[in-house]
Amino acid sequence: MEEQNHYYLMDLLEDWVEAMLIDSGVAHETAIYLRLLILLTGTLLFASIVYFIAKKIVIHYIYKAFRKSPISWDDVLADHQVFNHVAHLLPAIIIRELTQSIFKDFEFLMPFVIKMTDAYLTIVGLLLVMAFLKVLEFGLSKKEAFQDKPLTSYFQLIRIILYITTGILVLSIILGKSPIYFLSAFGAMTAILMLVFKDTILGLVASVQMSSNDMVRVGDWVEMPNFNADGDVIAMNLNTVKVQNFDKTITTIPTYYFITNSFRNWRGMVESGGRRIKRSIYINSQTVKFVDPDKRESYKKIHFLKDFIEQRQKEIENHNKALGLDENVLINGRRMTNIGVFRFYLDAYLKNHPNIRQDMTIMVRQMPVGDDGIPMEIYCFTNTTSWLEYEAIQSDIFDHILASVRYFDLEVFQEPTGNDFVRAAKKFRELEVENKN
Repeated sequence: MEEQNHYYLMDLLEDWVEAMLIDSGVAHETAIYLRLLILLTGTLLFASIVYFIAKKIVIHYIYKAFRKSPISWDDVLADHQVFNHVAHLLPAIIIRELTQSIFKDFEFLMPFVIKMTDAYLTIVGLLLVMAFLKVLEFGLSKKEAFQDKPLTSYFQLIRIILYITTGILVLSIILGKSPIYFLSAFGAMTAILMLVFKDTILGLVASVQMSSNDMVRVGDWVEMPNFNADGDVIAMNLNTVKVQNFDKTITTIPTYYFITNSFRNWRGMVESGGRRIKRSIYINSQTVKFVDPDKRESYKKIHFLKDFIEQRQKEIENHNKALGLDENVLINGRRMTNIGVFRFYLDAYLKNHPNIRQDMTIMVRQMPVGDDGIPMEIYCFTNTTSWLEYEAIQSDIFDHILASVRYFDLEVFQEPTGNDFVRAAKKFRELEVENKN
């Protein structure tokens, strides 16, 4: 009934406009075209007024009410301007309904106008769905369960599917063909589609594999030398992964390279709660010697060494006596060395350090001798993964180690500098003067 009243009113309006034009002296044939022009202009003007009212007044106050309401989720609708697309939807519906009456005397134009308005409604509907998807993505990204998931990749895939579906529907409306017809045509164009969407398809497969295998999450510290990437993952989508390096630059890497190339993910270190220290100091090999009795007594004054020195010396004496060795010669039998005592001291120091994880590997080992001396490697884990705290702990440990080396009559190996050569030349001249005297 309402639809009949609607068309009846439009017929009355058309008849009134046409009668007014004829009464003004316009010929009947011309009056028909002028009537079409006037009604079409009036329809567009009315649709524009509806658009203005919907967008500038109604929707404005809707957003304002959303922000004032105690509910939080409706603020997201306002922030993402979801209802802006409704302002486009209402004029399209008005034009779609009124044009059927306006073009009743121009039936050859009616199908074209209906197709254009239907296509426009389809596109506006897509934009409205996209806006709601953006809100849904934003809402899920705030949930703790989804914060480390590549939501952007999945929503991009949904958008691509919607774009393709909308494109098929628009073509189907305009050309008057069934959507199945276009789907069959797309099947024949598979090779071209594979070429055009190659990166998207590879990115989709990579995203699924990365998500299912939990390879990378947003917030992970990753290192990929091939791309000079070393920093935190700040964004993941269907095609790219963005890594903010520690120098605050951003490296953008194609998603599928995380499947085809090797990379290091430091998440395991962060989750373990301990960060590894693996660094060596280099001891001058010429300062290594046996420990004599006087030095052995001085070592007993060091807190970490007292019990060790007494116990080790008993073992050595019992071993040498059992073999009947002459202990006056230090090289005979077993003897303690200053580098060995130093190595035990470092091990005990780390095992008593408050910032070293005692439930993880603690080791001080001597590496193969090289041109730069004897490497003494410190291997342990701090009780924090924070970069600043880790570096501070590591620096404190090596400050102590470097300062304690001299108590064991050892020297840290260092390449000679210009000052070393100056001191050597000065010493040489002093010796020459002494020899002459």
